[in-house]
Amino acid sequence: MKILLPPNVAHIISVLEKHGYEGYAVGGCVRDFLLGKEPDDWDITTSAKPEEIKSLFKHTVDTGIVHGTVTVLMAGEGYEVTTYRIDGEYEDSRHPKEIAFTSDLTEDLRRRDFTINAMAYNEHEGLVDVFEGMKDLKNGIIRCVGDAGERFTEDALRILRAIRFSAQLGFRIEDKTREAIREHSPSLSYISVERIGTELVKLMVSKHPEYWKTAYETGITAVIMPEFDTAMMTEQNNPHHKYSVGEHTLAALSQVEAEKSLRLAVLFHDLGKSEVRFTDEEGRDHFHGHARISEKIAENILRRLKFDNDTIAKVTKLVKYHDIHPILQAKSIRKLIHKVGEDIFPMLLKVQKADILAQSEFEREKKCSDLKEMERIYKEILEKQECLSLKQLAVTGHDLIRDGMRPGRELGAMLERLLEHVLEHPEHNNRDYLIAYSKNFRELHK
Repeated sequence: MKILLPPNVAHIISVLEKHGYEGYAVGGCVRDFLLGKEPDDWDITTSAKPEEIKSLFKHTVDTGIVHGTVTVLMAGEGYEVTTYRIDGEYEDSRHPKEIAFTSDLTEDLRRRDFTINAMAYNEHEGLVDVFEGMKDLKNGIIRCVGDAGERFTEDALRILRAIRFSAQLGFRIEDKTREAIREHSPSLSYISVERIGTELVKLMVSKHPEYWKTAYETGITAVIMPEFDTAMMTEQNNPHHKYSVGEHTLAALSQVEAEKSLRLAVLFHDLGKSEVRFTDEEGRDHFHGHARISEKIAENILRRLKFDNDTIAKVTKLVKYHDIHPILQAKSIRKLIHKVGEDIFPMLLKVQKADILAQSEFEREKKCSDLKEMERIYKEILEKQECLSLKQLAVTGHDLIRDGMRPGRELGAMLERLLEHVLEHPEHNNRDYLIAYSKNFRELHK
């Protein structure tokens, strides 16, 4: 098995070898190359100690020297070079209390998480695959190196990483590894919410976001997102649905493109249904007002996981409006675009389509037809460049001040009133018309 190493990586390994040290490309870059993917970065492992690495290369940065990592800079690119190491006892389910350097590559590979990430390569030795990672790659299996329970005890984040790799690669989690996930999932409570959020996004934008179900089945969501467990247990006895809320969500995730805000919005869009579920006398469930509750739940989860404000704003807005179905007329669509935002409205259409495709076949054809008509009207509005926001309004606050209005709350209210009028009558977005409209309105309400 030959791997084509990038020139800089090959050079770094060559320098190490010329000075009597071992050097290998290791981990995810080897895995990705073997899968036919372009690695995002190339990590190197070596028998050289950090100070020895630094002495061999002109430009280095001590990025993680306590743990044996030195970044070697080559032609403006950084390459992490890490000394073979053995991790000591883990006391916080994340970091080793201490590490010890070793001269044995196998010992370094032994401490890694999964077999597919525990392979090393250089041009002289070829592929070093002590733990049969290549076999697991071929068979599509996620398996821990050695004892799965020990690996998860060392670093609880590996529990979520196992699900994430499974979703990214479409691989099955090996039985003993899966059982160890179930046993050790409570230890995720010791992991920082930021790291959990990072893994959640990687899983959501993967090829198989529906593998999130594995996180539910193994007890992960009970720890990091119990709201989803509630959704899985919330039935939808309604002709529009054929799944529970949770199963519907999983089905919808696969119907929308792999973009962070879209996938997160779909994940959260129906989480409020359990709180508003009402069963009528005929045994049919209704979920009036669930979008508003789902919006609040989505915000709570995203803030709990410390997502950035921009993501929170986009996702919660998509959740808030995902169940709105305006009259299929241009003025209604213009008003909705204004509420949702021009940048977010195309995303809303995608969320609604995913929602429909994950429902039952009941009235699906009509729902899809209506959504297609809404999209047609939306595109027509854009083509005509009709006013949808204050920045597109033909008058500004300065125009109204020059016409005699004073700065303040009334000025803002007037601009909003003019925008509301133009959303109804786009042909009136004319400076002279709007100034006259404003003047007449003020005269009438003196």
